[in-house]
Amino acid sequence: MSSNLSPLQQRFYEIINNPTLSPKQKNQWLALEAEASLPYMDISDDIEQAMKDGVICDMFEGHAPFKPRYVLPDYAKFLSQGSEYLELSPAENLDDALNMLNIIYHHVPSVTNIPVYVGQMDDVLMPYVGDLSDEEIYQKIKRFWIMLDRTLPDAFMHANIGPADNIICRTILRVDAELKQIAPNLTFMYDPAVTSDDLLRQATSNIVECSKPHIANYPMHAEAYGDKRFGIVSCYNSLPLAGGSNTLVRMNLKHAAEKAESAEDFLNAVLPTYSKLMVELMDVRSSFLHESSNYFKHFLATEGLIEEGRFAPMFGIYGMAEAVNILMEKDGQSLKYGHDIAANELGHAISAKLAEIVEASPVKYGLNGKAVLHSQGGISIDKDVTPGVRIPYGTEPDPVTYVHATAGHHKYYTSGISDILTIDETVKSNPEAMFNLCKGAINMGYREFTANVASNDLVRVTGYMIKLSDIAKYDDEGSRKNTTWLGAEAACNTGILDRAPRVVSFETTPVYK
Repeated sequence: MSSNLSPLQQRFYEIINNPTLSPKQKNQWLALEAEASLPYMDISDDIEQAMKDGVICDMFEGHAPFKPRYVLPDYAKFLSQGSEYLELSPAENLDDALNMLNIIYHHVPSVTNIPVYVGQMDDVLMPYVGDLSDEEIYQKIKRFWIMLDRTLPDAFMHANIGPADNIICRTILRVDAELKQIAPNLTFMYDPAVTSDDLLRQATSNIVECSKPHIANYPMHAEAYGDKRFGIVSCYNSLPLAGGSNTLVRMNLKHAAEKAESAEDFLNAVLPTYSKLMVELMDVRSSFLHESSNYFKHFLATEGLIEEGRFAPMFGIYGMAEAVNILMEKDGQSLKYGHDIAANELGHAISAKLAEIVEASPVKYGLNGKAVLHSQGGISIDKDVTPGVRIPYGTEPDPVTYVHATAGHHKYYTSGISDILTIDETVKSNPEAMFNLCKGAINMGYREFTANVASNDLVRVTGYMIKLSDIAKYDDEGSRKNTTWLGAEAACNTGILDRAPRVVSFETTPVYK
């Protein structure tokens, strides 16, 4: 190899010669390096300094974004109308529908270059069930689920089901528990006015079996976006259907709190200052996408499967726990987030202030002119800072106390918030405890309920799934799954394996009224 190579060319060769990457993965990594080699868009000195200080992060979406971060096509419309671009007639039966979905998924770019949303599966597929038997539907769905994992092996790919009880919903829960795949991720929409306890019990029993699905508070999401007008995508991000998120910018509340003199200074001066820079950066990034990249001339837009006005930037935050602890100390108190009422209340006040700022801050390209607030689940390079508004790993209290401590945040985070409760394996002999904990959390105001079971191979990292067995052999063998390396890096850097399993029992887990 020539000694005259530039650093970028050397990096290209490192990727090309990496023995743990497949050829397809090498293509993706090379493309990311090419994007990162471009000059950054014009930003102010204040934004550049905030990024250097680690207070603001652009989530590595590329220096010249040519695709939205998250895209949620209207797949039901696609199946009913067909596609001129893809030369497809409308679906007539379940085989047509599954085949058409398989085709379009490869034309839905998001930040991962793989679709982060594969649809509200029961709404999309139920019109095509016809007179198929339950066993025939099971065999078709199982083959489809295997196909998704093998051809689009990315744990950020996300399917939705529920809240109504139907054969597609039940079959997907059955198949997901059997296969225990990292992909697709899965959210079950729970609506107490629609969903029977029996169906919710199947969903929470799945959590015991394979740490999936998420359980989403359907009425809370529907109030924000409208009935059937949203989807849960990627990790646990709630966004408009037929739209999505053009960009995600996040604020490290820990580093922002370090610059404050007190909690009052943080709320009234530091937080508004950095929030203004956040909005400026979101506008720069979304403007390039909407005005220069020509993305919205893509067939998804011209055939009405997405609408430009239904995309919004995500205003993300993380490090709430560390921010609260820093501010309590600056105010002369030794109270800790997640364990002391005053500390928890300060956290809730910060979330309320963030929601107020986002609502009062117009953006150039947003949903009704606004960004959407998001509790960001962290990324694999985050060190010494806790994702979103979660309680730090290894210090989590019992599950009921955890829910009480964090439930007050959930109402503020329109575009998603996730507290991952790690439950001791004894729940396998008492799955009713998981049902009660989930129902209680939703009744307490949780927007989304998520749990890992400590003995499961399949676990959540920030919101996406990994297999611990894949992590154990990654350094030697690599992985066919695109997100295993992120999980391996997160395990090394972020302490996800230090989560404290807590016992939850039927006797001590009331269904809150």
